[in-house]
Amino acid sequence: MTINIDQANQKAIDAFMDARPVVVGVAKAKDVIPGMHDKLFLHAGPPVTWARMAGPVRGAMIGAMILEGLAKTAEEAEKRLASGEIEFAPCHQYDSTGPMAGVMSPSMMVYIVENITTGYKAFSGLNEGRGKVLRMGAYSEEVLNRMQWLNTVLGPAVDTALKEMGGIDLRTLLAKALHMGDDGHNRLDAASLLYTNLLAPYIAKNAKDPSVSFEVIKFLGENALSILNPVMAGCKTMTMAGHNIEGSTIVTTMARNGTDWGIRVSGLGDQWFTAPSPIVKALYFAGFTEKDANPDIGDSVITETAGIGGFAMATAPALVTFIGGTPRDAINTTLDMYQITFGEHKHFTIPFLDFRGTPTGVDLRKVVETNMTPRVNTGVAHKDPGVGQVGAGVVSAPMKVFEDALVAFAEKYGI
Repeated sequence: MTINIDQANQKAIDAFMDARPVVVGVAKAKDVIPGMHDKLFLHAGPPVTWARMAGPVRGAMIGAMILEGLAKTAEEAEKRLASGEIEFAPCHQYDSTGPMAGVMSPSMMVYIVENITTGYKAFSGLNEGRGKVLRMGAYSEEVLNRMQWLNTVLGPAVDTALKEMGGIDLRTLLAKALHMGDDGHNRLDAASLLYTNLLAPYIAKNAKDPSVSFEVIKFLGENALSILNPVMAGCKTMTMAGHNIEGSTIVTTMARNGTDWGIRVSGLGDQWFTAPSPIVKALYFAGFTEKDANPDIGDSVITETAGIGGFAMATAPALVTFIGGTPRDAINTTLDMYQITFGEHKHFTIPFLDFRGTPTGVDLRKVVETNMTPRVNTGVAHKDPGVGQVGAGVVSAPMKVFEDALVAFAEKYGI
């Protein structure tokens, strides 16, 4: 088979950059995610069985069972989850993305993000903030009460606001936030405030009770990760625009489930390539050490896949106070990522590098040739169910997934 890989790769990253994700609403997962049903629970990363599930994912699954009314206790939830009654599937296989454990159950409220260039829609849940949260595997009464409030109060308020204002253009908002010290993944302080600023007047206008609008706006404004979930869904719409392009070596999915790290490649369809997920090099919260850490987890690396996050760390030198390292390390990370990507983003630019576009489009060939894998900044969850976040840091993807994918690519295309 004769193919022009560079031409195919240019087509893929052009599609990434031409995507225009707009967050248009909030709804129950089972009402909007194609194929979602009452006994389907989604999780981050590549496919995984209950027997191989990491502690944080198990914890989030337990919490989801209680939220859904399918169990009253953690013990009952575990028993039913292990029975085969619940179907598990990756968020990515259902047009979705979930941070950390990434668990999404049928009645959870999710953001709807549409690429208005193609009409493709992606979904992600509502962000709970940092610390002891469901996505980190915690499921205490406090955690579940917060999830109930997000589903019954914040979600509907934000949905009404988004519909009245006609949605929020995430590409434009992110481009601005990158110039304000964000990286688009772990540092979203500016983006979340911009997001809250846009929503607040419409939330206040439509609230029947001023105390409700006050609580919703306060929560959004104080949560520096409020916009993370819609950003992830937005990045999913970008990378999927460049997926399934014949002859392309561009990576369109990177994701981790706390057990395995997996990728999918544009020219190789929906096949997963996986390897054991590594431990994050992290700064730990007081009282925790690396011995407490679960291996790397979450779908949020979709941001790096789309050309922001760790790839744009040069825009966010202050991030190192949270993940460790020095401002120079942040800049060097971005410079390194240019060596393994096919192009530079025309909308996401870096002031510190003379407005150079962010490194975009991880190329299998360059990863293997340089012996350098994508570098990601991320949170760290405790290895046991029920605990939550214990730190944050930087991790590099395992080389094996890229080597295996390149071999599969060569076999498919007769190279």
